Order: sequence, then C-alpha cells, then structure tokens
Amino acid sequence: MRSSTTSPDTAPPELADFYRANRGGGLFSEAVSQRIGAGLALAGHRLGLAPTVLTVANLLVGLVASAVAVAFAGPVSDGDLPAWPVGLAALLGWQLAYALDCADGQLARVTGQRSPAGARVDILCDVAAQIALVSALAATAVAHRPGLPVWLIAAFAGTWMVNLVTSVMQAGPNHASMVTSTSLPVRLVKLIRDYGAVIGVAGLVLTVAPALTVWLLVVFVVVNGGFLLASIAFSARAALRSADAG
Repeated sequence: MRSSTTSPDTAPPELADFYRANRGGGLFSEAVSQRIGAGLALAGHRLGLAPTVLTVANLLVGLVASAVAVAFAGPVSDGDLPAWPVGLAALLGWQLAYALDCADGQLARVTGQRSPAGARVDILCDVAAQIALVSALAATAVAHRPGLPVWLIAAFAGTWMVNLVTSVMQAGPNHASMVTSTSLPVRLVKLIRDYGAVIGVAGLVLTVAPALTVWLLVVFVVVNGGFLLASIAFSARAALRSADAG
C-alpha cells in the first residue's frame, strides 16, 4: 500500500468523510455496516494502520466466528450446549468482519492508499471468509439434519458465491444492474441479497433456532440460483443487442 496522501496542512478526515467514501450496497449495509465501517476506518486512520491491516482483521474475525459455529454445531444439536451463545458469537463476529471489510475500502479511498495489490488481498480475504461462513452454516445444518442431501450442500456452497462474483463484476467499468430503481420498495426487496442483512439473518437463525438452518440453505439456493439465471438472461440479452447494434 502507498502511504497516505494527507498532508500536515490538510484537515484530518472525519467520520462523515469515511462514510461518504463507501461503495454503496443494500439498505442494511449502507445504514449499518458501512456506518460501523466508517468508525473503524477513522480509528484505523488515527492509529496509522494501513487498509490491508483491516482487511486481514476482517479475515481473522470471520474465520474465528465461523470456527466457533463449526466446533459447537454438534454439542448444540445434541442439547449439550444452548444455542444462543454460539449463535450470538457467530452473529456478532460475522457482522464485525463485514464492517471491517467495509472499513478497509473507506480507509484506502479517503487516505489515497488504493492499489491493485490491496484490492487483490481484499477479494482473496473475502473469498476465504465466505468459505468459512458457508462451512459453518453447512455444518450446523448437517448437525441438526444428518441425512441432509449432499447435492443441497453443494448447491448452497456454489450459489452462495454468486453474491461475491456479481459484486466484483459490478465494481468494474462495465457494471450494470437489472433493476436500476433506488426507490424504498425496491431497496426493501433487495434486502434479500444484501450481504449485511443476509449474514444477520443467518446469525439470528443460529442463535434462536439452529434446527432451521437447513431451510436457510434452501432459501439461499433458490434466491441466489434464481438471481444467477436472471443475470445470465439479462447479460445475454444485452450482449445480443450490442452485437445487433454493431
């Protein structure tokens, strides 16, 4: 990472500066995750931390939260351990990890420390953290439903990554959206694919009713799989129109 471009004569950035530098997202992410991220970015700036430090912190927190869920999935399903401490640890850990993921980008943009290497580390850490999260949800579902079909777990793991892939694609110069409206009703509907909201629901299910995790997997497969098919159709139609126009 390059050093900060903030000079001694420039007023130090404030919380609002970091929040304005967020890259958007769903309604929940903007209202909660990005705001917490701005606070973490401000703290990181005052401590002189590089954005990559926050990126790695996101990975470590996410891995620990998921590891807790995996390690105690069996004892919770057997009734040897109450669900709420494990679920709460996962819920708070995943939300903190995502806030750190928001913070690293805010810190990089405000302080001028963006770099291709930093972006690659960010994406790689996101992939690793989400693999751990998927493993935690799958382990919980299998612990409570030992006969769970293998194909469902495979479909869940595959379709979960649709969010990550599409978010990376939308960050490029050729990004596009199937639904461009920013009205409140549309944004409320889009909460079903808002990462901050999704991991919040997942954490709540693990806290209150972990036996329902299998149905969480089913919903994610249907929603993300449906979105993938719709995205393919949308992109194919746009490509055909471009070809006809050329």
